[in-house]
Amino acid sequence: MKKKFTLEIASSCSENFDKMVPNSNGSFCNSCAKNVIDLSRKTDSEIARFIVENKNENICARLKTTQLENEFEYNEVSKMNNLKYAAIAASVLLTSSVVAQEKVSVETEISIQKPTTHILGKVAFSQTIEEEISIIIKGKLLDARTHKPLADRTYPNLTLTINNSPTPFMMNPKTGEFSIPLNVLKNSKTLMITVNSNDYYHSKMIPFNIQSLKGNVLHQDIIIDSEKMSKIYRLGGLGVNYVDKKGSREI
Repeated sequence: MKKKFTLEIASSCSENFDKMVPNSNGSFCNSCAKNVIDLSRKTDSEIARFIVENKNENICARLKTTQLENEFEYNEVSKMNNLKYAAIAASVLLTSSVVAQEKVSVETEISIQKPTTHILGKVAFSQTIEEEISIIIKGKLLDARTHKPLADRTYPNLTLTINNSPTPFMMNPKTGEFSIPLNVLKNSKTLMITVNSNDYYHSKMIPFNIQSLKGNVLHQDIIIDSEKMSKIYRLGGLGVNYVDKKGSREI
């Protein structure tokens, strides 16, 4: 029988998961002296299996906010069904063994490959080469409301990534200043900006004009609305809400 459930964290914890000590059962939180299970990297089926195997446990977990919107599903199999399936499996195994003994040799069909015909001639192709240039983007990351750098206490370990550059740049927390070397296509019209801070992130597109370069340097302040910084993870005591066939929920 299939059962469905959703997850909830009624009261979020403000502890920093990255500072917890990893172990075989999760990461140990010194504040509450218990393990925190990181479910954020697990698939839906892995989470469903974990909940079934630990449904009577008091779990503290870390989740993506998007996982709190998911509805999970698993098959609940009774002991009677387990016995029935075991009997069926044994019967199938016995039958397969008998049939295997009764098998006779089967003539092998030989297939002859048809001769292939090759066409000779010149191959024409067109290739568009997009020129890439190396630039440096310098500026400040500022809050749209205050026109000051984002508060370091609220957004610690603030990093800036432009066009999915492999190494995020950590800015000066007091001034918000950054200087990022970057390769861009010469005909680019926009740049993708991604701001990360521990459990928060925000992405936006900003315009790019190669004519604005001075030498190979683009002076560009980046203004973001801190209220649009999205929470990636939630941390705290895990609640499971089971959904019955009629759609109502039971905790």
